[in-house]
Amino acid sequence: MGGTDTKFQQFTNNRYWELSVVKDFRRGAISYDSSDQTALYIRMLGDVRVRSQVGFEPERRSSHPYLCIDFRTLHSRLSCGSASADSGTEKRVHRLLSFQRYLHSSRLLRGIPQQIPLHILDEDYSGQARCMLEKVGNWNFDIFLFDKLTNGNSLITLTLHLLNQYGLVDLFQLDMVKLWRFLVLVQEDYHNDNPYHNSVHAADVTQAMYCYLQEPMLSKSLTSYDILLGVLAAATHDLDHPGVNQPFLIKTDHYLATLYRNTSVLENHHWKSAVGLLRETGLFSHLPAEDSMKMERELGSLILATDISRQNDYLSRFRTHLDQDSLCLSTASHRHFVLQMALKCADICNPCRPWELSKQWSEKVTEEFFQQGDIEKKHKLTVSPLCDRETNTVGNIQIGFMTYVAEPLFGEWARFSDTRLSQTMLGHMGLNKASWGGLQQEQTTAEEAEPSAAGADAGGRRSKEIPQGSRES
Repeated sequence: MGGTDTKFQQFTNNRYWELSVVKDFRRGAISYDSSDQTALYIRMLGDVRVRSQVGFEPERRSSHPYLCIDFRTLHSRLSCGSASADSGTEKRVHRLLSFQRYLHSSRLLRGIPQQIPLHILDEDYSGQARCMLEKVGNWNFDIFLFDKLTNGNSLITLTLHLLNQYGLVDLFQLDMVKLWRFLVLVQEDYHNDNPYHNSVHAADVTQAMYCYLQEPMLSKSLTSYDILLGVLAAATHDLDHPGVNQPFLIKTDHYLATLYRNTSVLENHHWKSAVGLLRETGLFSHLPAEDSMKMERELGSLILATDISRQNDYLSRFRTHLDQDSLCLSTASHRHFVLQMALKCADICNPCRPWELSKQWSEKVTEEFFQQGDIEKKHKLTVSPLCDRETNTVGNIQIGFMTYVAEPLFGEWARFSDTRLSQTMLGHMGLNKASWGGLQQEQTTAEEAEPSAAGADAGGRRSKEIPQGSRES
């Protein structure tokens, strides 16, 4: 492995100059029982079974900027160079681009300069990044710091490191140039202007997935193929996420909603986008056709499992297996199911991280919700649940999410893999929930104190003592 590590490091150093930084709760469809509070909360996060009684009124296609882009016909038209330009010919690059890459090519065509490319990291920063990778299996891994140390290339650097660490590059005879290009395109196809669903979130999920793959129940059972599939699914699970949820796409009559029949719209798009990049780069073109097709199908199966609206289905099946002690990890289908559950856990593990990390993620996902709500208000659409910044707070959204979504899932995962990591995650989640509850109480107390203090002052009476900073001057 020493020679492989050296080649890997040399290749990484030589390729850093190529990179430019381009920077969810899942949406889908679910039938639910209105008496089930968990299902109701999941519904608030974005699941809708579109029937006539749902009441989504069709919107004009010009009502929102997302609708001005037709994802089906995106392509770039680039000039061939000075010689070709003189002859009046043009070079057309016909390929299906992600929304993100389309916007970048459009800026170039309109003569708008891209952001100044980032410089190569100096040895001090790259050295710190390498030191962090030595502890990549630590649950306290700070992905925000790692992203800074890698100059915004956390997803590429982390994924390549894990593939190399497992020996998967050599084992599956992956061409390093194709692999590098694939990872660069994956990172570019995440929208880094999204507060939450961006390449740093994908890197965080990939790191969490690695932690789960290292757990004894999985590490002694999973094959190299399973591991490759799990890492790639984690890295691509939110590919080309637009920063809005499924109900938004449905009620604005977006073509993706029609294409996927209002069912797991985003997850299907993430999967198909990942398959598109695999084929565009030819990463598995050296494998037999049936093997590459199988990998594409199973990659989709993992990504589709992250649909939050299918949470109860997966959780019920998982609970039944655990109650009956019927999981047999020597069976390929059971290993694949466990990989699905591991990816689901990795995808929503933010409440289980230490407070300093969890709080940042909570603020980012809530801001993405609120940005959608602002867009809906601007275009006179019905504001989606949890997306109105005037009636929701970070705290109440997070407490509800932990209560109805995260705690049931991680409770069952701890039954399956009763390890120190599982207990650590549950411990962090309990502390984080209490912290948000405390902040909520402080906010409520402050809001109640302000009007009473103002009324006392207006009536000429002595105001009660209120926290510093809340008193009017």
